[in-house]
Amino acid sequence: MWGWIALSLAAIGVIGSVIPLIPGAIVSTSGVLTYWWASGFNDPQLGVLTILLFVGIMTAVVDFAGGALAARMGGASTTTTAVAVIVGIGLLFITGPAGFLVGLAGTVFVVEFSQCADSETSMRAALAATGGVLASTVIQFIMTSGMFLTLGIIVFR
Repeated sequence: MWGWIALSLAAIGVIGSVIPLIPGAIVSTSGVLTYWWASGFNDPQLGVLTILLFVGIMTAVVDFAGGALAARMGGASTTTTAVAVIVGIGLLFITGPAGFLVGLAGTVFVVEFSQCADSETSMRAALAATGGVLASTVIQFIMTSGMFLTLGIIVFR
């Protein structure tokens, strides 16, 4: 029974990796830890557990910092990044994921343009921020899927 609960948590984590506001990495990691606890702290073995926890932590870092890091690398200021995240999350509740992406890109462009008056630089920062969010989602999906598949192999071996 605990194997199914752990796998369900890992599956929800995979789904959560592509749905905003669901911490997919944390849910997947909780599935791994649930199975480890249910097995009497014997399965998965310590080496595999360490790798799965590392993947879960790195996935959470990508989740929380991926878009902001991409915006910074694209030239956006810290202020721009913070404002864009706030606007994007606000629009997420109103219009869904598309609103988040449009709000993020639009805010980065407007704030950067108001600071530097260079449309090319502002557009580059907006595209980097949006691309970073999309890329981090793909990375999260791949990493949580790997955790799910690994846990499935452990549970059913």
